[in-house]
Amino acid sequence: MEIKVSDQALQWFKDDVEVSDGNTIKFQAKYGGYSPIHEGFSLAFALNEPMGETITTTEKNGITFFIDDTDAWYFEGYNLIVEYDDKLDEVAYDYEEIH
Repeated sequence: MEIKVSDQALQWFKDDVEVSDGNTIKFQAKYGGYSPIHEGFSLAFALNEPMGETITTTEKNGITFFIDDTDAWYFEGYNLIVEYDDKLDEVAYDYEEIH
């Protein structure tokens, strides 16, 4: 499993969330909302340090994005694609099935 963050999404995190070099962002499942891979759940992020085992991490321009083992079930069989939606002016998530 991988996390792929576009340059535009990274810039959004820097501008709107005010993350900077050395920050860590956790992607996690949350109850409610919409997800194309799990009905009744959606994806959220938080500025958090890893608390347990991470199942994947990606570093981009000094910012680390990660998923920990408590949310492994949500991402099983998928890569996470984080992009920027210019119409909504926010990040958008897509999932790439791992073959």
